[in-house]
Amino acid sequence: MGNSIRFRLWLAAAISILVALAIAGAALRYLFELHVERRVVGELTVDLNELIGATSFTSDGQMVVAPVLTDPRFANPLSGYYWQVEDIASGGVERSRSLWDAKLALPARSVSGELRTVEEFIGPGGELSIAVERTIIDAGGRSFRAVVAENHRTVEVSVSEYVRDLAPALLMLAVALMAAFFIQITIGLAPLETLRIAVGSVIAQRAARLDVVAPKEVQPLADEINRLLDAQEKALARARSRATDLAHGLKTPLQVLSADIRALRKKGETDLADEIEKSAGAIRRHVERELARARLAPGVSGKASCLVSNVASGVVAVVQRTPSGKELSFKLDVAQDLTAPIDEGDLSEILGNLVENAARYARSSVHIRAYTGWDEVTVSVADDGPGIPDADRASALSRGVQLDSKGGSSGLGLAIVSEIVEAYGGRLAMANADPGLIVTISLLRHG
Repeated sequence: MGNSIRFRLWLAAAISILVALAIAGAALRYLFELHVERRVVGELTVDLNELIGATSFTSDGQMVVAPVLTDPRFANPLSGYYWQVEDIASGGVERSRSLWDAKLALPARSVSGELRTVEEFIGPGGELSIAVERTIIDAGGRSFRAVVAENHRTVEVSVSEYVRDLAPALLMLAVALMAAFFIQITIGLAPLETLRIAVGSVIAQRAARLDVVAPKEVQPLADEINRLLDAQEKALARARSRATDLAHGLKTPLQVLSADIRALRKKGETDLADEIEKSAGAIRRHVERELARARLAPGVSGKASCLVSNVASGVVAVVQRTPSGKELSFKLDVAQDLTAPIDEGDLSEILGNLVENAARYARSSVHIRAYTGWDEVTVSVADDGPGIPDADRASALSRGVQLDSKGGSSGLGLAIVSEIVEAYGGRLAMANADPGLIVTISLLRHG
C-alpha cells in the first residue's frame, strides 16, 4: 500500500484537506468571536448612551442617575450585566443592583468625550468581562465616568455554539472533498491502468505493441515502450537468422562427419568412430538447443495464428515416412477451421517433437486431437506405448535426458516443447493412459 501512487496521492490530499479545514475552522471561529464581540460592544454602547443621558447633577452638585436601563439582568446580583457611574470630583458612585456592593475596577479613565472599549478585564465575580466607558464633562464643568459591562462568558457561549454547529459542516465538507479527490485521482490514473493492461496483453502474447491512446504526459512512456519492443523484435529476428545460419553452416560438416564415421566403422575403427560420433552428437544437440532458444515466443508477434489441421497433417506426413512411423496408424481429430494462437513454425516444432516421440514408443497408433475451450486452445498427442513412469515424468522435460536406450534422439524434444509452450504463456501436461502416454498443450486464445 505504501508503494501505491493512488494511496500516496489520496493520503496527501486527505492530510491537506484536514489541515486546510482545521486552519479554516480556527479562522472562522476567530472571525465569529470578533463579530460577536462587536455586536456586544454595539449593544453596550446603546446602553451606555442611555445611561449617560439619564445622568445629571442637581443644583447643589449631587450626581443623580434616573432609572432608564430596564433590562432585568441589571437588577439580578452578579448576573454578568453591570453599569456604573462615577462622580470624578467627589468619587461618589452609582451602580446597578447587579453589582451589589462591588465596584468595577477599570483601567485609567478615557479622554473626555471619547468612547473606549475595554475588551478584557476582571469583573466583580472574578470573571473575564468586556466593557465600554466614556468620561463626560457637562457645561458646568462637572464630570462623571459612565461604564456598562457584560460578562465575556456570553461571547464564549455564542462562539462555542457556533463551533458546535460548524464542526459537522466542516466534517461533511472534508468527506465530500476527500471523495472528490479520490474520484479525481482515479480518473487521473486511469491512463496508467490502461497502459498496464496493454503491457499485460503484450506479455501474454495477445498483442505485439502497446495500442493505446494516452494523455500527453503518459504517451511518451507508451511510445518508448513500443520503441523498446520494436528493438527487441529486431534483435530477436537477427538472433533467429544467426541461429539458422549457424544450423545451415554446420549441417554440411556434420554430414561429412557422419560419412567419415561410417567409413571408420567399415575399416574396423569402431572406438574412434564412437568418439567422433559422440562429439558430433554433442555438436548436434548444442545446435538444436540454440535453434530452439532462438525460436521462443518473446520475438513472436502477439497476433500469431495458424490452422492446426494444416500443421498436424504436414507433421504426420513427414513422420509416416520414418522407419518408426511406417507401421503405425495416425488418427487426426482436428476441425479444419480450428486456429491456434501460435506461430505456424513453432506449432510445427511442437507437434513434430511430440508426434515423433509418440511414434517411437507407440505399438500401433498415434492419436492427435485439438479442440477449443472457453479461453484456450488445447492440442493433445496420445500413443498406445508403455508410457513414462511417474518418477521419470519430471525429468523427461529436462534437456538431454533420454529415458530409453533406443538411441537416435538428442533428448531435447520435450524440453524444447516445454520452453516454446511456456514462452507463449501456455501449459504442458503429461499423463499416462491405459495404455500409452498423453501429452497435452493448452494455449490462451487472443483477447
